[in-house]
Amino acid sequence: APWAAQGERSPRVGTASCASELAPHAHHADRRSFAAMWLFWRTRNRFSIEELRYLTDQLQKIHVVYEANKEFVVEALRSIAELMIYGDQHDPLFFEFFMEKQIMGEFARILRISKLSRVSLQLLQTMSIMIQNLRNEHSIYYIFSNEHINFLITYSFDFQIDEMLSYYISFLRAISGKLNKNTISLLVTTKNDEVISFPLYVEALKFAFHEDSMIRVAIRTLTLNVYHVGDESVNRFVSRVPLSDYFSDMVKHFQKQCIDLDKLVVRSARNAEPVLMASIEDAIVQIEDALYYFSDVMSSGIPDLGNFITENILQLLVFRIVLPSLQRQRTDLWISVSTSMYLLCCILHIFKDKDMASTVAAALFHQPDCPDRKQGTPNGCTSEHDHGISENQVSNTSAEDQSKADKPTSSSSAHLQCLPDHPSASDFCQGNTLREHLLSYITGGDGSQALGSLCLFATLLQTKELDESMLDALGILPQRKQHKKLLLQALVGEDTAERQLFSSSSGVADDSICSDFDIYIRKLQSNYGLQCHHPRQLTSKVHRYQVLDALVTLFSRANIPADVRVVGGWLFRQLLPHGEDEFTAFHLKLLKDSHKDCSEKLLEESGGCWCDLLLPIVREAWKNCKKAIEASSPPKGSKSIISPLEPSLFGGDSSIAIAERIYEMVK
Repeated sequence: APWAAQGERSPRVGTASCASELAPHAHHADRRSFAAMWLFWRTRNRFSIEELRYLTDQLQKIHVVYEANKEFVVEALRSIAELMIYGDQHDPLFFEFFMEKQIMGEFARILRISKLSRVSLQLLQTMSIMIQNLRNEHSIYYIFSNEHINFLITYSFDFQIDEMLSYYISFLRAISGKLNKNTISLLVTTKNDEVISFPLYVEALKFAFHEDSMIRVAIRTLTLNVYHVGDESVNRFVSRVPLSDYFSDMVKHFQKQCIDLDKLVVRSARNAEPVLMASIEDAIVQIEDALYYFSDVMSSGIPDLGNFITENILQLLVFRIVLPSLQRQRTDLWISVSTSMYLLCCILHIFKDKDMASTVAAALFHQPDCPDRKQGTPNGCTSEHDHGISENQVSNTSAEDQSKADKPTSSSSAHLQCLPDHPSASDFCQGNTLREHLLSYITGGDGSQALGSLCLFATLLQTKELDESMLDALGILPQRKQHKKLLLQALVGEDTAERQLFSSSSGVADDSICSDFDIYIRKLQSNYGLQCHHPRQLTSKVHRYQVLDALVTLFSRANIPADVRVVGGWLFRQLLPHGEDEFTAFHLKLLKDSHKDCSEKLLEESGGCWCDLLLPIVREAWKNCKKAIEASSPPKGSKSIISPLEPSLFGGDSSIAIAERIYEMVK
């Protein structure tokens, strides 16, 4: 209004004589509405106790709210919120009057006598504004200290009206934003020091799975506000059945989101339409938001809630869907290998929980219950590590076998026949551990599978919650960390560490895997019934060799995109040993043969239309690849696993298609 910008006095609320003059025309609805608004048109200090007193008196005189007086009621509720916020910042007498006249009770009474949605909406907005903006703690204590607030929380609003639910959720979230150990006790009912009723939390959970994502986010924010208070009795209340079922329901809902994402990923592999890719992006956002919410709950300091989430994630998602899918075991809830790898990467990256990370890492040694398990290397062929042959000898033998099977020029079918990733269903029940499957995806899987496996190993390597024994068991403990660990142990006088530190080779007895790895392997077997291949007889050096061997095989494959090789190069650089024992002469030969083959193909294009730009392309590609491999984090994130590898935009022998091929060859 114009007068609101010029001063505090406004022509509002008419006199009794004016009202009496309008009385003869009260039978006209529009005149009655106009008369109600006219009550505000008299000169009075807008921000004064008198104004608050007048509005309160007028509300108390209303016995039923209908069309004729609803505008006055709505305006009065809105004005009272403004006056209370003004008084909170300037004059404590405003809130003393608020308490004296029990205006909270008036709000509840108005709601009871009104059936009009506009009044309900304004009342919810008034309460939200007051709760959010009142700074005085005593004011909040008073508002929360009577049952009027719980009456508003449990009132049956008409949520069929579009705006009603949004206003109601905002009201609940505003209350949760003021929760602390003092205020939360005012909103609960206790018996024998145990909480038996908490309307705010119970009513909020009714909308936890609403179709509107904004409402779901608001409810998650509210629950986190409750958990972070740290009230022991409230924590026990939310951890008891049936409220604890909320977490299993959340994980089941998350499970469905993962399956829906996989359907989109499978469709995009056939046809990467822009609309489909946008749907995948939306699904990724929802999945990662859910994981961050789980992580926040686990870090809220309520052990029972953390255990609920950990167990449900493991039982309903990891053990039931992800692990069988990685092993290509068809189940009622089966998803693709790429989606499984993406989910594991997200869990390891987002969950900052040692128990979760260690359990997932140890589960990579799970093997299905298949008869006639063959001890083998990651490519499925018989290993000689278990027969007492030296590791250098084994390295050369295994690498040579792989070379014969997979020449640098192509990925031969002979090599793929040894891989657990081969499309034949019978090849997947060979008792291979998940770790061996991951290595096989690097050596024989398609580009998406190889990228997913590399990203998963890179994520494991960067997971700070994992003990070094876990990384050592997986074969991805960087040699610099191992060397540093042995050096520290030698400095404090541990003879075993000193012998290992200055020994040219690693012995089975001294370098065997133990610590957290043993603990979680036993936990998987005892708590979840998962059979794991316990590689006690293998040394960590053998495990590192297996990973290096797989990476070198990847580099020598001609059918793998250059961007995938760059990720492999990043991981390879992280694992480079101080010495050259594990990187054998045959590994070097494979790399040289692969480089020679790529160079010959590049020379075939050197006489083409882009020959004059060949050197600039080499310089640019070298700079970019070197930067990516030497970076502190992998060049590809987990999202790239489920994103279709970018195809060539131009086919045939056009100049642009040739340029694309040249740049790919150079990389």
